[in-house]
Amino acid sequence: MIKVAFCDDDNTVLEELQGLLEQYRRERDYRIDAEVYHSPLDLLNKMEQGTRFDILFLDILMPGVDGIHTASEIRKFDNNIKIIFLTSSVEFAVQSYEVKAYYYQLKPIEKNSFYRLLDSVLEQMEKEQSSSIVLRCKTGITRIMLKQLEYCEVIHRTLLIHLTDGTVYECSGSLDELSRQLMPYGVFMRPHRSYLVILEYIKNLSYRTITMSSLVEIPIPRGKYNEIKSAFLENAFEEGQVTL
Repeated sequence: MIKVAFCDDDNTVLEELQGLLEQYRRERDYRIDAEVYHSPLDLLNKMEQGTRFDILFLDILMPGVDGIHTASEIRKFDNNIKIIFLTSSVEFAVQSYEVKAYYYQLKPIEKNSFYRLLDSVLEQMEKEQSSSIVLRCKTGITRIMLKQLEYCEVIHRTLLIHLTDGTVYECSGSLDELSRQLMPYGVFMRPHRSYLVILEYIKNLSYRTITMSSLVEIPIPRGKYNEIKSAFLENAFEEGQVTL
């Protein structure tokens, strides 16, 4: 079941979106559940209590808390949700990349545009679901989706797998073996012999440390900064998070 949330202070827009989704659901034969929010604060409260959505259609210009700030707050605890901004202006396009928005959709939304957008995001989600690794962990053989993986470390010969939701798996094996599993995807790097990081979840980079999305700091050995910076920027360009 795909879970979608619509957040907009305009009832007319919400009704249009619900109508388009209902048509899409029938014509494409998808199982999609939708929730509607008139206030970004209500949405944040629900998500902070544990509710998760796969896709969020989020208005940018709303009274009180705007969509960019709302998305920034959501990214503190959910890096996987696909955020689609809705707006009547291109003014906030650059800021939308900073919170890893999937798309920036201008209003009004026509049926064909809505269908193409949902087709695209659902196809992307299917690709992500098929990208996974299998590890032998303390809890048994475990399949981990790449989108869930934030960073890994070795402590006292134990491989610790850290996920974006805070879950930690204790696994057997080495970082070298894990690197070989991840090699086809090209989404990671080894900044330190005891660490492996997923480039997408690097929040900040300095000469001495990498700060991950979870605010964990990972040390950078002397002489490694330029290599890490190049990999980080290359990944950011590919993801569309940096533009010239």
